[in-house]
Amino acid sequence: MKLRHVFLFLSVMIALSSCAQTQFTALEQQQISIEDPGLFEKSDAFTIDFSSGRDRDYSFPLPVGKAKVMSDYSVEIETTPGDAVKSMFAGVVRLSRYSATFGHVIVVRHGNGLETMYANNAENLVKSGDRVKAGQTIAIVGAEKGRTFCRFAIMVNGSRINPSIIISPESHMLRQQVVLFQKTANWKVNVSVMKEPVVEKPESVQWWSYPLPGAKVISPYGRRGGRRHTGVDLKTVNRDNILAAFDGEVVFSGPFAGYGNLVRIRHDNGLETYYSHNSKNLVKVGDLVKAGQIIALTGQTGRASTPHLHFETRIGGQAVNPNRFFDHEAHSIRLEAFSKKRDGYVIKR
Repeated sequence: MKLRHVFLFLSVMIALSSCAQTQFTALEQQQISIEDPGLFEKSDAFTIDFSSGRDRDYSFPLPVGKAKVMSDYSVEIETTPGDAVKSMFAGVVRLSRYSATFGHVIVVRHGNGLETMYANNAENLVKSGDRVKAGQTIAIVGAEKGRTFCRFAIMVNGSRINPSIIISPESHMLRQQVVLFQKTANWKVNVSVMKEPVVEKPESVQWWSYPLPGAKVISPYGRRGGRRHTGVDLKTVNRDNILAAFDGEVVFSGPFAGYGNLVRIRHDNGLETYYSHNSKNLVKVGDLVKAGQIIALTGQTGRASTPHLHFETRIGGQAVNPNRFFDHEAHSIRLEAFSKKRDGYVIKR
């Protein structure tokens, strides 16, 4: 059996999105569950390698919400009123309308072969044919019977699949595995995790995370005016997810002078990292966090002229240029700054 391999590298996603259709039939724009006419055109099966992507290629629909998988394979993600619903992957909006059953509902067809549904929205912010990026806000979450939640589902060829195969509802993360999708005699799809050995990601990806994926530097480390700028300012959009750079323990979380809302994390690799001007801190003192875990949302608290993340790296209490450890253009780690030990990586002194 011939397989089509679909990878989540950004370059591939761009290529897939650029050739994806932006015009859909009237039925495709009205019917939530419908076959994808081109999905199995060349083969009766395809795979997606969920271990090959970058942080910016994926977003949980409500990053700070509490998710629960329902018996019909939908996911109810509870959050607070006014929260933004985000597209899981890049793709094209196939359907955006009001449904008596689902309220305001959106379906996005993705270049990797999946479709995702976002329902019970208070307001849809995109229309059929719109291209969206992973993490782009597509709707405002709605409420029903005193609860604020998004009803989310993952579909292949119009059939809902068990979301727990693709994501961890508890951590909101993609499961790092290759998944096989096989067309059956009818329009449904069998889904299974590949048993063959998967090519492992570079070891560096396992233990670090860039603190604000997709960000650009708006103020570097060093002298700024008449004073020393002890970190690097990174900007995306207001209330974006801030991620822990490494595993560690939260040693401070709260307002602190010009930093505004600040999170400090102490890491076993010899670093301490600062994340400040946050609109909301999502961790408390004593919490043990993992690299890539969402710890706060960007904001403009403290001495800040625009919503952004002020990110610092410190050794023994002294600020050190974050450029020593991170490439801010590539959003990658500088491995040369670390030494590999039996139990992980430590900074080179």
